[in-house]
Amino acid sequence: MCLGADVNIGTWQLNKAKSKLAQGAAENTMVRYEAAGDSIKVTVEGTGGDGKPTHNEWTGKFDSKDYPVTGSPTSDARSYKKVNDHTLTFSEKKGGKVTTSGRIVVAPDGKSRTVSITTTGAKDEKVSGTAVYDKQ
Repeated sequence: MCLGADVNIGTWQLNKAKSKLAQGAAENTMVRYEAAGDSIKVTVEGTGGDGKPTHNEWTGKFDSKDYPVTGSPTSDARSYKKVNDHTLTFSEKKGGKVTTSGRIVVAPDGKSRTVSITTTGAKDEKVSGTAVYDKQ
């Protein structure tokens, strides 16, 4: 994969006005994708459901395999799968159990992306939301 041509590379800022996040859900306010050798490093900054700042990092490939996540209270592994040039699917796990899954679609012009998320809530209920990000 030629990382320089990957539309995900760059810094993405949450556009809260265009997003439909579940009430009380964590917010990933900034997500940065960058090359790390032949892998991708994803750094996420945000606010947890408790209002406290969050930070987690993942380095791996878009090959559907689990790679470790550091700094996340809700996941210890994440995998991404490249569907096409503008679409990724992902899954987050904690202790081998899927806690969050979703789909990331970068707009054709590369200026925004939409992340559709389904997560398991505190009472094992499924909670869905959509986050829209603008490329910085």
